Amino acid sequence: MRRILATSYWILFLCISPALADCYPFASASEHLGEVACIRGKVVKLVIGPTGLHFLNFCEDYKACPFTVVVFPRDLRDVGDVRTLEGKEIQITGKVRTYKGQLEVILRDRSQLRGDTAALPNLPKGYDAEKKGSFSAGTFSSSKSSTTSPAKKKGRREPTFPDDE
Repeated sequence: MRRILATSYWILFLCISPALADCYPFASASEHLGEVACIRGKVVKLVIGPTGLHFLNFCEDYKACPFTVVVFPRDLRDVGDVRTLEGKEIQITGKVRTYKGQLEVILRDRSQLRGDTAALPNLPKGYDAEKKGSFSAGTFSSSKSSTTSPAKKKGRREPTFPDDE
């Protein structure tokens, strides 16, 4: 219910707010601290933290960057596969806030995105934000080969059974 209300709020807000017609470059996000604003920029790097947080970074060095977008693991179902945004120009609407000295917008729903990037694909069925590994959107690769070579069997012993005489 909370998600439905939040989504409805964003849709209603985007429809009736003429102030959001302009999308500001990420470098000027500090001028809109505390406001709900549209911020635009190219996602240079996507970083997935150890707890599953997804960071859309607009600079190579996130520490020197004036702005970032944060996606919590619990919101990925409503947002979609944010991994596809790396290397793309995005426009995001949300409250510009600061966390530990870094300006950010929290992406909770795909309705916060505008333009071509708003049509994010859904997450793959087996995707777990907290699961470590390498994943690629839209690409299937199986895990390790199902056949084990003799070299890999090293250390394994075949069971021995007493002879029946």
